[in-house]
Amino acid sequence: MSFSCILPRLWRVCGALIMATGTIMGALVAHLPEKDFAIGGRAIAHVAMNMQMWHGLALILLGFIKAHAHRLLLIGGCGLLLGILLFCCSVYYTAFTGHHAAYMAPTGGSLLILSWFALALGWTFENK
Repeated sequence: MSFSCILPRLWRVCGALIMATGTIMGALVAHLPEKDFAIGGRAIAHVAMNMQMWHGLALILLGFIKAHAHRLLLIGGCGLLLGILLFCCSVYYTAFTGHHAAYMAPTGGSLLILSWFALALGWTFENK
């Protein structure tokens, strides 16, 4: 079995785990006392949670592409997974500690944007 055949299943599994942990983070953001966050951290964590949930759902849906999809679709899906992890984890870190995780959030966010462009191009050039 080739790596490209494994990716859609990996995206579905990771997407489900991202949605589960996003739900946990949503509960924490809603119920933790203000003292557990850095200044303005609750709002920051809310942004990360929204990004996590939307992109987790996208990753699950992307996991239903055909096994031998266009290479740009495979690159885009892998980029989404890595971008979610880099962006959301670093933003949660900032929300709870008040410290910025260097270039992780901008790198993750840029990777998410580039992944969406790769997906758009992949679907444009995909063989029917």
